[in-house]
Amino acid sequence: MLAAFVALLWGCNFLAMHAMLEHFPPLLAGALRFLVIAIPTVILIPRPKVKLLLLLGFGLGFGTFQFAFLFVALDIGMPTGLASLVLQAQAPFTVLLGALFLKEKLTAWQVGGILLAVAGMIVIAWQRAENAALIPVLLTLGGALSWATGNLCARKAKPDNPLHLTLWISIVPPIPMFVLSTIVEGPAEQWQALSTLGSPGTWLPIAAFFYVVLLGTVVGSGIWTGLMRRNPASTVAPFSLLVPVVGMTLSFLVLGERPSGLEIAASVVVVSGVLLGSLRRRGRSKDADPVLAADPVRS
Repeated sequence: MLAAFVALLWGCNFLAMHAMLEHFPPLLAGALRFLVIAIPTVILIPRPKVKLLLLLGFGLGFGTFQFAFLFVALDIGMPTGLASLVLQAQAPFTVLLGALFLKEKLTAWQVGGILLAVAGMIVIAWQRAENAALIPVLLTLGGALSWATGNLCARKAKPDNPLHLTLWISIVPPIPMFVLSTIVEGPAEQWQALSTLGSPGTWLPIAAFFYVVLLGTVVGSGIWTGLMRRNPASTVAPFSLLVPVVGMTLSFLVLGERPSGLEIAASVVVVSGVLLGSLRRRGRSKDADPVLAADPVRS
């Protein structure tokens, strides 16, 4: 029930992102989101005993580039529900990058799962390209690849407390994301978003912002980490596949998003491929993988 509850929190997180970006420019939203977490983290949470380079790599991959790509994609038209699905590509990406750079062996099931997920993604990209909406899909895939790169840094770091590492990477994104926001979005747009926070109609984006920070990140990741520390990773991790189910369902009910029949079929293929591609080798299923344990996946 707790794992399903976390999947619900993370699925709702995509809806909250959509509402948040109705007011905040995407890159500024990313900078502020991590800044709000970074300040109390530095004060209250001891720094994890990991190499600084790995901490920075995890922060840049999972934090800076993943959410820069994702927020911009949502801002320029990526359907919210579809984003919750496409971002799941991080799982087979992580497995593939682990094989390439960490020399981790792949099983036949994992290779098949990766190929299946890639085939589903290609179908979705082809469908979106026909509707002139390919760029948001590619940006979301860029976010998934960035997340997978961050996962490799987390795996190499092997933190004693994965949640502390997850919180501490929040110190990395604020400055580079604010710099990107200043260059791309401009000081005028930044000031407009901040100076009008108290105006009528901004309560929903503000509430969505704090949902992303508190429920999506702190509560969701805290429960998930506890589950991963007490249970086999192979038991808990598949519950993350409920996230796109929740995200796409809520987007259908609340935002009126209507995926095509081909996209729905491709989504089933992608989720199946992600599940197969995430299977671990026999004999390691009971290890608490630091990547999965630190999985603030839909934060």
